[in-house]
Amino acid sequence: MSLPPSPLDNGVMPIGEEKQNGDSEECHLVTMPSLNTILVEHPQGVATALPERETWGGKIDFLLSVIGFAVDLANVWRFPYLCFKNGGGVFLIPYTLMVFLAGIPLFYMELSLGQYYRKGAITTWGRICPFFKGIGYCVILIAFYTDFFYNVIIAWALHFFFASFSLKLPWASCSNDYNSAACYEPSWSHKDTNVCALHPFYDETVEETHLKPISSAEEYFYKHLLGLHAPGAPNSSVVRSIEDLGSINWQIALCLFLVYVICYFSLWKGIKMSGKVVWFTAIFPYVVLGILLIRGVTLPGAEKGIEYYLRPNIEMLKVPSVWQDAATQVFFSLGPGFGVLMAYASYNEFHNNVYFDAILTSTINCCTSFLSGFVIFSVLGYMSCKSGKPIHEVAQEGPGLVFVVYPEALATMPGATIWSVIFFLMLLTLGLDSSFGGSEAIITALSDEFPILKKHREIFVALLFCLYMVVGLFMCTQGGMLVMEWVIVYGTSWGLLIAVFCETMVISFCYGIDQFSNDIREMLGFTPGWYWRVCWTFVAPIFLLAMIMSSFINYQPLQYQDYSYPFIANAIGLVFGLSAASAIPIVGFYKLYMARGQTLCEKLRSVLTPYRRRVSQTEYETIGNSCYNDVML
Repeated sequence: MSLPPSPLDNGVMPIGEEKQNGDSEECHLVTMPSLNTILVEHPQGVATALPERETWGGKIDFLLSVIGFAVDLANVWRFPYLCFKNGGGVFLIPYTLMVFLAGIPLFYMELSLGQYYRKGAITTWGRICPFFKGIGYCVILIAFYTDFFYNVIIAWALHFFFASFSLKLPWASCSNDYNSAACYEPSWSHKDTNVCALHPFYDETVEETHLKPISSAEEYFYKHLLGLHAPGAPNSSVVRSIEDLGSINWQIALCLFLVYVICYFSLWKGIKMSGKVVWFTAIFPYVVLGILLIRGVTLPGAEKGIEYYLRPNIEMLKVPSVWQDAATQVFFSLGPGFGVLMAYASYNEFHNNVYFDAILTSTINCCTSFLSGFVIFSVLGYMSCKSGKPIHEVAQEGPGLVFVVYPEALATMPGATIWSVIFFLMLLTLGLDSSFGGSEAIITALSDEFPILKKHREIFVALLFCLYMVVGLFMCTQGGMLVMEWVIVYGTSWGLLIAVFCETMVISFCYGIDQFSNDIREMLGFTPGWYWRVCWTFVAPIFLLAMIMSSFINYQPLQYQDYSYPFIANAIGLVFGLSAASAIPIVGFYKLYMARGQTLCEKLRSVLTPYRRRVSQTEYETIGNSCYNDVML
């Protein structure tokens, strides 16, 4: 298929008639040595070369970076549990529908916008429609909030990775000073690894102590590492509060520092460096998943766990929460609305086949989630077999699945140390490349909007991670899990949904779906079909609006385990939850106030008119004081 010639192929292109502050001088584009280099002639007749936009070292670098961002820790601990919770295999029906009707179209849309404008989220949305430039600030704030807590979870994985280098795994013992009388070791379940227990082995413990048994892995995570539960107490009650976070766990803080050191040296030189790092961080998890799958299906009881994972319950399709869970999982798994997809795609060549990239990477993401279910539930079946507990009592959602249940299972296997090392190295790599994406979205967006940051990228990235580290220390305290849950619930839900809803509405009804389709044709040589247009214009906005309404209707005051957050924490949380979204109207009205025009109608027309007089690959930059990029941005 032949691609249309670039508008710049003629080599000479006037930049346009826009003038700034009544300046009568003009700048002219005089030559185009390459698609990424622009020579601009000053009024004095001196030609200046604008800096080239950095591009990926290779196609695979981009694909692995996108896959690494989209495939994260939630693929391992959230999707399998949702299948188990929502009717087993029947959950795949609403999940698949949501993927094809909203997930992939939104994924494709953001990649296309990033590649076409070749800028970060802030500048891109300012060019699409100045009034909605706040969408760019909104998604960057969301990525900012997400990085606060996400890197702390990676620090947990790093701690477990280091702790795995011991002859006996530390969470496999009840002989520590933080353990309680209710503690039991996983090795007590049954001495024969090939025989399933006929009844819950801990019944004897209950009869003797009258206490509900707590696994040594659970006490290690919540009492020793997090400090959320009281050491030695024979219960799982939260002893910290949002008002009393306790002291900092310096083991976690040190691991968090090491995580930021890794992130810094992966990102400080740009995507050329991070594009090589993801060759390991994106590929290694699949190697480990394959190994764990083979090991898991050979364990006694594995078939029971897999059956529980896939067993369809058609009646569950009548339950609204099943569809809501499917929509939420698709949306947060594929990752539109964080600015990452735009940032990564902005470093592509203009004619790169982003359509193929979107289909391939989103499909791999969804298949990885499904594969993870077999890895997790084969082991849950094994744990049910060994303990005599039903699977629904073994399974946990969220961090407890990978930091309590799975480590407990690994501790019972021959060669437990080796299995534990590779498992937590997998979690570490799964988290790191997703963290790379969130940070790169912020770095790219702010650097494109404020070029001085691009000139001093190394210092900018260092300062950004120092800020992350300071905020992250609050989540390294004994009550840090309560802070993390507060940020997760309030900081990354409403703002993200509102931002992507605004994206679809602006593209469809302000920028124009026809104009957007023409932009894609300019890049790829073909126009998106009716399926994509319908999804972008109607299906995705309805999908997102339903999620927004559902999240507000079903809002409940925050609670974590047996701890109920105080009223003031929930009240501040509501404000915090809408803080990112508030950037959209704030920036919009600021642009309206600063717009050219004598009347309100003239100002509105100015800020609602997309920048259609643009050249696809051309990046207008400031040259001296006479030429300006993106007037009114």
